[in-house]
Amino acid sequence: MTSTQREVFTRVLSGDLEGLKELLDRDAVAEGSPQTDPCGVTDEMGRNALMTASMLGRSVIARELVDHGASVNERTVRGYSSLHLAACWGHLDTVRVLLELGADPLSQTFTGQRPVDLAMTHCKTDCVDCFLLAEAKRDLASYVDLVMDLVSDPEKSLTKEEKTDWIQSVGGPAASDFTAQRRDLEDAVRPVVDRLSARAAELLDQSATA
Repeated sequence: MTSTQREVFTRVLSGDLEGLKELLDRDAVAEGSPQTDPCGVTDEMGRNALMTASMLGRSVIARELVDHGASVNERTVRGYSSLHLAACWGHLDTVRVLLELGADPLSQTFTGQRPVDLAMTHCKTDCVDCFLLAEAKRDLASYVDLVMDLVSDPEKSLTKEEKTDWIQSVGGPAASDFTAQRRDLEDAVRPVVDRLSARAAELLDQSATA
């Protein structure tokens, strides 16, 4: 624990963004030296500076801490991460920032609760919607990556048995055989696309009536 780490925690609590930036820049680690975690100090509940910033909804401060070496997925002894705390308190912008910075939405507390579960428990519906949308995007991206890998390099990506499932081995295949398989792929991904489209429409309607 260093004096800088203690000062970081104090400035996070007070919301002093400019003072925090000045402190982190002034005490930047010399080139070639191992980087020091600015969130090395915790409170009596085991929450470090990033967790505290997230709990208070201080998104810009949270980003600043991560940019200076704070671990976005650090957890307390009871398993609570910064994302859990932001979700629990309903800080939508902070949830978005933490997800963008690589926070794990599947991380679980000691009772097995994910951030989205805490958001549901505390009726933070905006955060719940954010997690569901992020999940749908991840599902779609994973599926697209899978399809792209299989199409671009089928010899490397598929075993003989898998190829049979991917492109049917029929004698004298017709164009309709491949068209049917493409339709199967579209049918498989359509629920994810529909889910994203429906949520996007809801967000647009909310923006229009706001």
